[in-house]
Amino acid sequence: MIIPPATCSIKLDETLEKRIISDYSSYKVDNPSDYIVFFAKKEGLSVSIYHSSKGESKAVFQGIDALMEAKKYDDNATLSRAKPKINQHKKLLVNKYPQIGSDEVGTGDFFGPIVVVASFVDKNQFERLKELGVTDSKLLTDEKINEIGPILIKEFDYSLMVLDNDKYNSVNGKYNMNEVKAKLHNAALLNLKHRHEEANAYIDQFAEPDKYFSYLANEKEVLEEITFSTKGELHFPSVALSSVIARYTFLLKIKKIEEKYSVKIPLGASSSVDEFAVEFMKEHGIKELNKIVKMNFSNYSRVLNNFSK
Repeated sequence: MIIPPATCSIKLDETLEKRIISDYSSYKVDNPSDYIVFFAKKEGLSVSIYHSSKGESKAVFQGIDALMEAKKYDDNATLSRAKPKINQHKKLLVNKYPQIGSDEVGTGDFFGPIVVVASFVDKNQFERLKELGVTDSKLLTDEKINEIGPILIKEFDYSLMVLDNDKYNSVNGKYNMNEVKAKLHNAALLNLKHRHEEANAYIDQFAEPDKYFSYLANEKEVLEEITFSTKGELHFPSVALSSVIARYTFLLKIKKIEEKYSVKIPLGASSSVDEFAVEFMKEHGIKELNKIVKMNFSNYSRVLNNFSK
């Protein structure tokens, strides 16, 4: 079982906030949310600083050595872990081998495709995953993912589904985001199930099982024997592996876009992404922008409004 990451939250005053930002400045990455004023990732650890509407500030440390890092700034910092939902099945925390598991990336990014991956893991491969440091891709730096990604795709069996922006925008309105994900997950899992009929299937849950299967009502073939779990990448090695391979693939796709337009694309969907998109459209035009963004995101309307000002 992969243990969920530790989390520590501490209150900040202005001095302490500046100190943390200074200490982690070299690890700073793009904010994943407008509610986060500073976000940093180092090996196995993320650091987020939030400002509330009441003017209060807090820092959240999550991942490896979270408590130790938090105690550098607050001796009274304590460890906390999210409690599992009451309706979760106990079997969600039980790994059965061999297994296949799926996860996706790109659904929260204005730029770039949606990538879904299903991966196969046998019991004798688990130690190799630990050796390579495979866990939830959100807890790994992109540098680490680019380091181990090429190794993983050579050593492990996986199925890859990439929905580029042109295709995503063409089905927008016909399917919602969860419908799109359900269809991609089902296809990826089926590909591996056909190659490994004995494997147990796991999925990082993004919708209730009944809803998930309703999205697949018109599919010719549906994999039905699946164990669903929120934060599945923290419980099941196959899902964690898929998380990393999906992120690695997503980064490669973003790199190709960057090389094509000679730009550095900010990830996520924050205000800084909007600002970049406006500048991109000024230089390359709306037709080129439409090829690399998800047009149903609220970012799109904001970008068009800001561009017309």
